[in-house]
Amino acid sequence: MKNQNIQSSFIIVIIFFIIGFFLINQPVKNLAPENIKYVKIAGQNIKIELALTEETQAQGLSGRLLLKEDEGMLFVFERPGNYSFWMKDMNFPIDIIWLDEYKKVIYIKKDARPELFPESYGPETNSKYVLEVVSGFSEKNNLQVGDRVEFEY
Repeated sequence: MKNQNIQSSFIIVIIFFIIGFFLINQPVKNLAPENIKYVKIAGQNIKIELALTEETQAQGLSGRLLLKEDEGMLFVFERPGNYSFWMKDMNFPIDIIWLDEYKKVIYIKKDARPELFPESYGPETNSKYVLEVVSGFSEKNNLQVGDRVEFEY
């Protein structure tokens, strides 16, 4: 009876080790920038299109006719830097939101208007991400400098 209890305990311990091994070695969700699907900001989920390359960043939202309230474009830069934006070839106003490398809002340009081109906008501090959303989003959702943003994959 004693040997049977020891054997049962040993089997249970082995099973827990095996389960633990598989749990620890599960593939981690790929958190690469190209896998970002949504940005959660000011309590809202924004479906985003990514601007990862110099070409897509130069194009941005230029030439588009509209942007829905729950859509945006996220510019992801390789390293933090001083990134300014302008409204060249834009057809509608937008809010432009700069984030630092920790995904904290550091600057907001509300209602950037196409007719003000070639004026450019940007913070005096370095950013790593820039989010473009429909004009009025920041005001409507009470977005503030210092707010945190989450990326959803």
